[in-house]
Amino acid sequence: MSRLNGTDRPYDIVLYGATGFVGTLTAEYLAAHAPDGLRWAIAGRSERKLEELRERLPGGEKVGVLRADVSDPAGVRELAGHARVVATTVGPYVTYGQELVAACADSGADYLDLCGEPEFVDLTYVRHDARARETGARLVHACGFDSIPHDLGAYFTVQHLPEGVPLTVDGFVTVDAVFSGGTFASALNQFARVRPMLAAERDRRRHEPRLVGRRATAPTGVPRFAKEIGAWALPLPTIDPQIVHRSAKALERYGPDFRYRHYAAVRRLPMAMAGVAAAGGLFTAAQLPPARRWLSNRLKPGEGPDAEKRAKSWFKIRFVGEGGGRQVFTEVTGGDPGYGETAVMFAESALSLAFDDLPATAGQVTTAVAMGDALIERLSGAGIGFRVVVSR
Repeated sequence: MSRLNGTDRPYDIVLYGATGFVGTLTAEYLAAHAPDGLRWAIAGRSERKLEELRERLPGGEKVGVLRADVSDPAGVRELAGHARVVATTVGPYVTYGQELVAACADSGADYLDLCGEPEFVDLTYVRHDARARETGARLVHACGFDSIPHDLGAYFTVQHLPEGVPLTVDGFVTVDAVFSGGTFASALNQFARVRPMLAAERDRRRHEPRLVGRRATAPTGVPRFAKEIGAWALPLPTIDPQIVHRSAKALERYGPDFRYRHYAAVRRLPMAMAGVAAAGGLFTAAQLPPARRWLSNRLKPGEGPDAEKRAKSWFKIRFVGEGGGRQVFTEVTGGDPGYGETAVMFAESALSLAFDDLPATAGQVTTAVAMGDALIERLSGAGIGFRVVVSR
């Protein structure tokens, strides 16, 4: 269980940003799947919207309501002091996340977010990792589709390869879905902040201890036809390989020399070329304030597709791992990645930190390091597939 005694604080879990699109889905999942005795609350800026959400939740009369605004540091710190685990959906995190993660690090509360922003993750490490280690707080970023299936998928793959030998894992992502307004806003924000992002990365490297006696890398691959999966492989510029890399640095099970590469898998060459062009166009547009504002208005944070569209969405990630003369193909699969499954992953991560018997960790940690096998078991029970396809 969380280091905080269950009786020390009124809530096991506080969900901040609960009235947003993904926040509401997460609240609905928690209400439907909460274990007996879970003490939890929803939090956000508007008490009226929170009360309306609570009225719609099954068993909502047992759910607390906390009003807090990220612009009010005292209120944010009071919120963190009420919880053993704080889970926040409020992004872009580099704009709205600093006060809450600082409050959790200072108070010893575990912190979870859906952040896919490398700059924020690096800033958090430099500013709050040491304090969180002192208080015992676990700061766990990227607890949705960014980056749980990739991080835990690589972890799952490594467990089916020999120990104590150099290992390589390649991840190939296939998705049929519409992503959330929050994810889109975070991506635009990051594309527009290349210089601050690189500066935060350099600052982190200056503070982060280096591996001794082991090596872990996550190089950017090159576009190629991947015969092992029969598809074109395009390097994905997401936070996922960085998260896998940090798990590999922290866990000796990844072996003395580990390498991870991360790709989108596309069956047809014209689609691959169109994807590269679209990504380049989005990056270029993000550098121009008028174009960035226009794009921001196309899909706003808090907006998302209806239940019918989400029901048709899916994802599949194929991992190819090699080492010690062995090769293994694994898969992580699920439904709607940007909304439905992200809410499941987020809620189950919060429940895992609150209630599971987990390794002793503190500071900024990944999902594989903090929760590993326990979270895989939870997600498998919730319908997200982890399986070995081929082992030879």
